Amino acid sequence: MAEAAATFLLQKSDNWLSKELSLSDDVKVGIKRLNSELSMATAILKDLDAQREQSNQIQQWIRLLQGVTYEIEDVLDMRAYQISHQNTHWSIAVWSGIGNHSIGSLIKEIEANITSIKDMRTSNEKTVSPHPASTSSAHRESGIAPLYTPEGEIVGVEKQREELASWVLDLERAYKVMFVVGMGGSGKTALVKLVYDQLKTDFDCHVWLTASKSVSSEELLSIMLSKLCNKTAQHSVNPSQALQDLASTLNNYLQDKRYLIIFDDLWTTEVWDGVKYVLPRNNCSRVIITTRRGNIASSCRESWVDVHRIQALPLGKARELFRRRSIPQSGVFPSAKGQSLWVNKLLGKCEGLPLGIIEIGKVLSREKSESELKKLHDSLQVEVASGQLSSIGRLLLLSYDDLPYNLKCCFLYMSMFGEYYLVKRRTLIRLWIAEGFIPTTNGKQVEDIAEEYLQELIERNLMQAGELDFDGRPQTCRVHTLMHKIALSKSETEKFCTIWTNHRCEISEQTRRLSIQNTEFTMANKDMWHLRTLFACLNTKTAIRISSGFKLLKILHLDGASVDSFPNGIDELLLLKYLCLSNTRIKLIPSSIGRLQHLETLNLKHTFVTAVPNTLTKLAELRHLLICRYNFNGYLSFDAVIGFNVSTEISKLTNLQKLSFVRADHKLIRELTKMKELRKLGIIDLPSNSGPILCEAIQILKDLYSLNMTSLHREEVLHIQGIDNPPPLLQRLYLKGRLEKMPQWISKLHDLVRIRLKWSRLRQDNNPITILGELPSLLELQLLDAYKGDRLDFLVGRFPKLKILDFDQMEELTVIRIEHRALSCLQKLIISRCQNLGRIPLGIENVAQLKELRLGDMPRQFVEPIRRNGPMRREVEHIQKIHSTHLQNGTHCALDDLS
Repeated sequence: MAEAAATFLLQKSDNWLSKELSLSDDVKVGIKRLNSELSMATAILKDLDAQREQSNQIQQWIRLLQGVTYEIEDVLDMRAYQISHQNTHWSIAVWSGIGNHSIGSLIKEIEANITSIKDMRTSNEKTVSPHPASTSSAHRESGIAPLYTPEGEIVGVEKQREELASWVLDLERAYKVMFVVGMGGSGKTALVKLVYDQLKTDFDCHVWLTASKSVSSEELLSIMLSKLCNKTAQHSVNPSQALQDLASTLNNYLQDKRYLIIFDDLWTTEVWDGVKYVLPRNNCSRVIITTRRGNIASSCRESWVDVHRIQALPLGKARELFRRRSIPQSGVFPSAKGQSLWVNKLLGKCEGLPLGIIEIGKVLSREKSESELKKLHDSLQVEVASGQLSSIGRLLLLSYDDLPYNLKCCFLYMSMFGEYYLVKRRTLIRLWIAEGFIPTTNGKQVEDIAEEYLQELIERNLMQAGELDFDGRPQTCRVHTLMHKIALSKSETEKFCTIWTNHRCEISEQTRRLSIQNTEFTMANKDMWHLRTLFACLNTKTAIRISSGFKLLKILHLDGASVDSFPNGIDELLLLKYLCLSNTRIKLIPSSIGRLQHLETLNLKHTFVTAVPNTLTKLAELRHLLICRYNFNGYLSFDAVIGFNVSTEISKLTNLQKLSFVRADHKLIRELTKMKELRKLGIIDLPSNSGPILCEAIQILKDLYSLNMTSLHREEVLHIQGIDNPPPLLQRLYLKGRLEKMPQWISKLHDLVRIRLKWSRLRQDNNPITILGELPSLLELQLLDAYKGDRLDFLVGRFPKLKILDFDQMEELTVIRIEHRALSCLQKLIISRCQNLGRIPLGIENVAQLKELRLGDMPRQFVEPIRRNGPMRREVEHIQKIHSTHLQNGTHCALDDLS
């Protein structure tokens, strides 16, 4: 991680020099020299990273260089704080841990340290020879062990085995490739080996190839040809033949054959790209590739490519696998209450990962007492990293070691959260940006780059998506429990962050990030000038008093902390970039918040704040202003969203990207035209006469991708017909309030994926689906009291991509009809409070992709016929989930499972 820190500091020091903020000539020259040294250090760190496990000397160099990068960061941040401070002299209390030095003398000390490290490295280079990374043995383990696992010891893959074998034998297509994707230790190789051994004799020729991280496509082709030719005497192999000749020979050999080829443990797209064009696509041949890298599979767009993602073992199968591996003779599962409890907890940590279950089973193959089981459970992180379960750690580390350096720090950031914590995608992205992990590039928003980073980590199976949004993006994400142990261990050795739990940790001068998890921590009177990031995770009862020793803090994340008012001392954190006080009980923002000139994110969602001070408009770097609260009582009412008041000077925040939910007035709407960087806008309490200026403002905000507009009250009309050129990138549109007619400009929104019309009350001659059905990208449609007509017809060719359809409180609606082959992509249908709808939609039995039918407070005559043995049951028999809920005492507490 030191190389990532050094790269970030290079950007920061360049920024300082470009701004030329009150820097003396000596300081400028000093920073330039440090820049040069940092460039060299970064190059060295990248070279050493692959060797670091081989040499204590290399690890020592890295630690020393990391210390230097921290010293440079201190110098730059001290200067930044000094400039941000109202007076020009040093605040002695802040620097008590450093000493009362001038910035020039600090630079000289750092240069001396760098020279010392360079001399040390030069003198030791002759005695430290380069070695290949230690993970090579782990590669061998990961590839060999599953190949020799007896079939009887492979558990829980019966269905996946049947599906894969069926795919191999299916003769509909002349040529097919299957990527079998899963995290390390998930059983990819074992599954494919079962199918390979079962079916290989059905093919004219077959070969199993293990691809290591270092293998090239040329080497793989050579090995393939050699293995195939060893089975056929009429061909010979010339080891020196060129790649083109090699490819031609192999292609000619396979041309008239039906072949089965396995590429096990593929790591790079480049290797597959160099191999795939050699293989003839005929004769119903099959290729199966196992990989941890889902992004390799995702990059293949050909119609003949399929993807199978390995599923985790359910608890019952996990227990069965554990029995076979831990007690092979008797097969007796620990029966004592205490033993069984701790074994089940250990299995829970494995989360269905066969590798973890097998290795823990081996450790427990000899009888263990309850106290021994508890000890293993409590020390799992140490055991996985370097103890009895280190084989798990070595195999999982292969995925981490394969990451480019800029993604390693993004992954390690997950150690800041508890092991079962579901992190919101947007929260994580904003944190990464505030940390400086995401590079700035011309023409691309940092938020978009961060989204790509997250997707790559998920594709590489280092992170997992939690609940998915309607467009397939994760709303939340986490890491597998065993991978979380790896992150914690790496964070500890890399000094990436410190986790404070039950007071069992050491906070040193190199601690840059501190996460307080499920324990109390008093911040008062602590000198932590070295700290840059502070987390207090949910459910932590923390005494929040920010002392003067925290003044270099840049990230303060106090989501759900026990806070009633704005914590004292925050206005002294002049370098703060990210402040989250969401899910707290604060009501007021102090005017002194205007001092936080570097603030980029202010998250006050689900608090009681209803206004912001005028001084907030001084925060020129602010990108995300999130203030809202929901009054939820069963169903969301019209006035459920509680926004905030803001002065018209908000338009000074020209970098602002997200502004929601703000209360409207005419002056504010006019000022919105100056905020051309806005990407998400939520505006409430819109009066009818605001229509013309609102339409003008929306047309100017060309970068909007999310727009949420709510009228002053339920009967107030939203006059938004006057938009001729809507924002071309708009993806999400939420309209709440009366509409006299359906806005024609919506038909121009070709990128729109979600639209929600609430209380629109369109007349029968303004059927909304006439326009909405033509939208090519629409995935989700919600209509809540949006249409006064009695009938909706969904025709073939309309709504080509719609996945979610939601009707709520459509009181006049009596019939919904779905034409045969219409709504071909629909997966979820929700119908709530439509009291006059007499029956389920006509034609629902033809919507083949429909997986879920959810009913809310629907009348009995609607629900009863689709129960089992009901007269209309056959029409919904193909739907996997059918749920009906009824509102009782203000909440949905009555759930009726009709599946």
